[in-house]
Amino acid sequence: MIDSTSLVGELPESDGGWEPVTGGESGAVVLRSSDDARYAKCVPASDTAELTAERDRVAWLAEQGIPGPRVLDWRANETAAVLVTSAVPGVPADRVPAADLWTAWRSIAEAVRQVHDLPAERCPFARDLTAVFATARDVVARGAVNPDFLPQEQRDTPGTELLARLAPQLDERLAQEAAETVVCHGDLCLPNIVLDPATLRVSGFIDLGRLGRADRYADISLLLANSRDTWPDERQARAADEAFAEHYGIALDAERQRFYLHLDPLTWG
Repeated sequence: MIDSTSLVGELPESDGGWEPVTGGESGAVVLRSSDDARYAKCVPASDTAELTAERDRVAWLAEQGIPGPRVLDWRANETAAVLVTSAVPGVPADRVPAADLWTAWRSIAEAVRQVHDLPAERCPFARDLTAVFATARDVVARGAVNPDFLPQEQRDTPGTELLARLAPQLDERLAQEAAETVVCHGDLCLPNIVLDPATLRVSGFIDLGRLGRADRYADISLLLANSRDTWPDERQARAADEAFAEHYGIALDAERQRFYLHLDPLTWG
């Protein structure tokens, strides 16, 4: 972990200074300007390439007309790298009551579809299943699976077994991805969807470090599972799944959805 105070010299000036927001994985530190207009993500030099890739994704998505942050500044030296982006005004979708999320649900489905409808062949970033599965194999081999990311019923199951359950489906999922590749957010959970609190419409997507060409179910499976923490009961959760499918325009494939939902936690080690 790097100390955010050691990066003051690398940050652009801000009236009132910068305030720590959260410490991230891989030693990342996130800071917010005192006027709430900008965020700075700071990483040690060893993670510069990863932050460079995130910077490029933020810039590319903004060029496509999708609401989200804009790159404002970039600084790197032999000790650290700093990415400064504009803040997306609004409130993360995980912080609104269930009734408000339900009101916003159509806008969320339509905004996700807008991202997925971008011409995949023009997206310079890959998030393909071959690479993702290789990442999962590496995480599992290192014994680095975070059990907190797993479904409750899988937390006592070895990562090797969880991955082995998915491997027989790989060829089928690769064929589906090849036939229906889209531009995916890559980490489409409610905290990464920002809502306008007045209209409850999507004002932007954030945390774009995993954006790239992939199967749409990599996004859909995570969003629907994550939203279950907001709905009051299983009946509402099922209704939300059906409403999302209607607004997005898809007949949900439960097996495909489950595959990606169970693969994602194995990639975060």
